[in-house]
Amino acid sequence: MGVFTRFKDIIGSNINSMLDKAEEPEKMIRLMIQEMEETSVELKAACAGLMADQKRIARELSQIGERAELWNNRAKLAMEKGREDLAREALLEKLSAQRLSEGLERERDRFAVLIEQAREDIEQLEAKLESAKERQRSLAKRHVRADQRIKARSNVSRVQSSDVMMRFDQFEQRIERMEAEAELAAPRQNRNLEQEFALLEGGDEVEEQLASMRSAAKE
Repeated sequence: MGVFTRFKDIIGSNINSMLDKAEEPEKMIRLMIQEMEETSVELKAACAGLMADQKRIARELSQIGERAELWNNRAKLAMEKGREDLAREALLEKLSAQRLSEGLERERDRFAVLIEQAREDIEQLEAKLESAKERQRSLAKRHVRADQRIKARSNVSRVQSSDVMMRFDQFEQRIERMEAEAELAAPRQNRNLEQEFALLEGGDEVEEQLASMRSAAKE
């Protein structure tokens, strides 16, 4: 496929529509960009060739112009010397150079049109290429966001898994059991302390009652 045929296909393509239908849009846009870049290189090379030909024609026109001027001067010289036959020959050479110059001028103009068209094609392709690269950057960002969402969902799923929830429940039950044990331990300690103080506080009363019981027994 020629470069200009590929260029027309690229410019006529709807990138967004093609990517929306593609199974692997990232791979497809990468291949499209590669083809655009290769086509751009070929278009620029073709344009450079046209410009080189245009410069060659410009040099030839300059040389032919000098040649036509030379024969014109010779024709004048021949007429001044009374050599009309030589003047005629000189004018024929001048006329031949002028006709050749006219043909080269038409070719030069044609190359100018081709070069202008080539430059416009390059500008269009570069604009299309930039659009494709922007779409590629957009796809890359979407891919990153999609990965982040997948990882987030994976973390949520892992947290919500039965194994994790079971371990969490076991940990919660363990804490509740420790709290219950602490609650049961505190009152028992308080009761023992209260009993000791009660014995101390009631010691005298017991001794008095024992003394009374001894006196009654003696009587």
